[in-house]
Amino acid sequence: MLGFIGSRDVRPSSIAGSWYPGRREQLQATVDDLMDRAARPLLPGKVVGLVSPHAGYPYSGAIAAHAYAQIRGASYDTVVLLGPDHRGICGAYGISAYKHFQTPLGTVEVDLPLVERLQKRLAIDRIEDEEEHSLEIQLPFLQRALGTFSLLPIMMGYPLMPRVGHTAWKACEMLSNALIEVLADRQNVLVVASTDLSHLYSYHEVVEHDQVFMTLIQELDPQRLADALIAGECQACGGAPVVTMMMTVKARGADKVTVLAYANSGDVTGNRVVGNYTVGYAAIALTATQPLRA
Repeated sequence: MLGFIGSRDVRPSSIAGSWYPGRREQLQATVDDLMDRAARPLLPGKVVGLVSPHAGYPYSGAIAAHAYAQIRGASYDTVVLLGPDHRGICGAYGISAYKHFQTPLGTVEVDLPLVERLQKRLAIDRIEDEEEHSLEIQLPFLQRALGTFSLLPIMMGYPLMPRVGHTAWKACEMLSNALIEVLADRQNVLVVASTDLSHLYSYHEVVEHDQVFMTLIQELDPQRLADALIAGECQACGGAPVVTMMMTVKARGADKVTVLAYANSGDVTGNRVVGNYTVGYAAIALTATQPLRA
């Protein structure tokens, strides 16, 4: 029997009604319709990792739906959700101080035993993160695709970008190694990296940079992708979460990468004029063709 959930235990949504619909029925219908419209190609093996964008649903929801449509109706006991800290509220890593995340579709339970195990291996800030959107924006899709699951929500504070990226690379390695350890006794795990891609004032430059990102991620070489992000060859505000996800699921048996969908904000609005701020979005699946390694 579930115990009483107090208001102080639940992280309230700050983006429902703005970034995505705020009413349960409307949100459910929106997410389901987006996934209904998304392609579901035959993937090589079990989905163990996803890349999904984190802009508002009118901009990137259709792309995100391509990621989550691949796991619709599947069952995962644990979802590790990795996203960037846009507001600088944590150090290298931050985990919500709340026990549950709330969306109009209900609450999602944070896997506190897993949090405690991870904290024994890494210095992690427990934070009140109500204003950060990169993790929450993924939850309605996960709720509709999977139903019940426990959540390990991790924000990463060090970006993989020019001048500061080498510190971030070490943070990715440390977090991935810790995740591999704490997840060793769990087979049914999905790791999701939340990221948008290039943020530039040129539609064509965004497309060019994002093509580099998508080409490199298909090589399943986290170091090469990290190097390209640090060199400025491509961009991803959640580059560190993506690289960490790649290292983690690769160690657990992931051996194939499929780019499912791509678009940018210029495609959504139709404004491709030079000088217009443009952001790229991609949905990507990482799969394991063989039984997962513990």
